[in-house]
Amino acid sequence: MNDLVQTFAVYALPIVFAITLHEAAHAYAAKYFGDLTAYSQGRMSLNPIKHIDPIGTLLIPIALYAMGSPFLFGYAKPVPVEFGRLRNPKRDMAWVALAGPAANLVMGFLWMALAVILAGFQGREEFFPRMAQAGIITNLVIFAFNLIPVPPLDGGRILTGMLPNSLAYKFARIEPYGFFIVLGLLFLNMLHYWMVPMMSIAGSLLAILISPLTFLLR
Repeated sequence: MNDLVQTFAVYALPIVFAITLHEAAHAYAAKYFGDLTAYSQGRMSLNPIKHIDPIGTLLIPIALYAMGSPFLFGYAKPVPVEFGRLRNPKRDMAWVALAGPAANLVMGFLWMALAVILAGFQGREEFFPRMAQAGIITNLVIFAFNLIPVPPLDGGRILTGMLPNSLAYKFARIEPYGFFIVLGLLFLNMLHYWMVPMMSIAGSLLAILISPLTFLLR
């Protein structure tokens, strides 16, 4: 029980930031490309309460952690996007979808920078270095998970935007079953074949980008 409380304390802030900025990035991109739906509903906000879903953000991740799942995932309240209002619906849908994972990649970089700076000071305090590592892992997980090429996940919408119109229409029809497809992959222990390589690639990219700071603080 004590371990669970400590884990919650370390991961709470990184998860809230990761989810909030992910959804706000979708809303900002939608507004940029011409759809004001999310903006008018107050979803282009850094207020976590606007984005947190009690089941998807809290209950599902806690349940998966309790079951010992190798990967935790959940979801926030989806940002409402009227794709028909975008200036170029098919193309812009992909950019709106990409904005969320891109925000997580940026946050992963910032948490990694914090981890490097804290390591440079070599203090005895463990909580904040652990939180920084949690921030890196959380954002890499959310980045990789949301890029799974199954609609309605961001990766599915990006792929839909890239496919020719005839294939895009057929592919988009699996969206009502997307959540069940992902759950099936999770419980068949197949999700790691996507998650591990994507997290490794993204983590390596961040390590390269942060290497000048690492060098300076040696």
